[in-house]
Amino acid sequence: MSTTRIGVVGAGIVGLAIARRLAGRGADVVVFEKEADLARHQTGHNSGVVHAGIYYPPGSLKATLCRRGVGLLKEFCAGHELVYREIGKVVVARDETEVVRLKGLEERSHANGVPGVRWLSAPELREIEPHVVGAAALHSPTTAIVDYVAVARALAADLTAAGGEVRYGAPVTAIEPVGDRLRVRGEVLDRLVLCAGLQSDVVARLAGDDAGPAIVPFRGEYYRLTRPDLVRGLVYPVPDPAYPFLGVHLTPRVDGTVDVGPNAVLATAREGYRRRDVDLRDLGRTLAWPGFRRLAAKHWRAGVREIRGSVSKRAFAAAARDYVPALSAADLVPAPAGVRAQAVDRDGSLVDDFRISTLGPVTAVRNAPSPAATSSLAIAEYVVDRMPS
Repeated sequence: MSTTRIGVVGAGIVGLAIARRLAGRGADVVVFEKEADLARHQTGHNSGVVHAGIYYPPGSLKATLCRRGVGLLKEFCAGHELVYREIGKVVVARDETEVVRLKGLEERSHANGVPGVRWLSAPELREIEPHVVGAAALHSPTTAIVDYVAVARALAADLTAAGGEVRYGAPVTAIEPVGDRLRVRGEVLDRLVLCAGLQSDVVARLAGDDAGPAIVPFRGEYYRLTRPDLVRGLVYPVPDPAYPFLGVHLTPRVDGTVDVGPNAVLATAREGYRRRDVDLRDLGRTLAWPGFRRLAAKHWRAGVREIRGSVSKRAFAAAARDYVPALSAADLVPAPAGVRAQAVDRDGSLVDDFRISTLGPVTAVRNAPSPAATSSLAIAEYVVDRMPS
């Protein structure tokens, strides 16, 4: 691979992890990033959680790469003197219906090899989280928090130390075949890896890949808790199989703050972190995608609930108070939002697992939702080890 020139599109954590691994194996690597700095989008708006692998179906890429990624990330942070704090997580069942679903999560966590997970009764939950209530819970003591922007910067430093390059202000608007090679921004490349996040479907189509899955952007809005002492670790809900998103949870961060959220409302721009951000081209793409229309028809009631939480802090607080009764709307102040690049198939189904496609010399990461940051170093192994030589 020493004579191979490889381009990577996107300087988020996944793109940088892949570029670093390629450079470490002797490739000549250039990363094209349209922004003026790295980690400007999903990586830079990440909750900072290192997921242990409780939620994911056994045998899925998410489950496999998450568990592998946890170990690699912990080792990477130790080697680069980055914060890696195992604060633990409780997944809380509010009632007997959720207790049944929680039993399923317990089985999944054991199947996925998540260490230390144990069942908590209501009194045992209060011993770990004195302000949290529930009928039962799972405790994952090894779930951790990090600063993913700091991780991304360390990955970029390793990349450049190995001879690679990150070019900022370098959007990819065309991918031109040159025999069995490619031309991107005037560079002739042997291989190209697309890690474009919120723009992943747009960039993949430049390479001739399928239109679907298409990215539908959902803004996740957060509040910051002014009483961080109300929680000791991460407090998560039991997923509702009838609802496409996880719901509000409480997330301590490495700086000592605690975020409450997110909700999930349709973003009117792919990079629309504020309600007033509107990009008519992005919005038109979303509305034109048949999968979005089918998704909206199926889940419109849930969408209405999410909008209510978006416009009403009281409604947002009420959702969090299901888990922390002492919390009130007065304890919440606005915090920065993120935008999730949700891949949606033509039939309206959400693409849950990681999805990576290959088209000749192009490898496209078409779907990399949470736990992609946790899994980033394992995704890099997976992608690089399967690239044609």
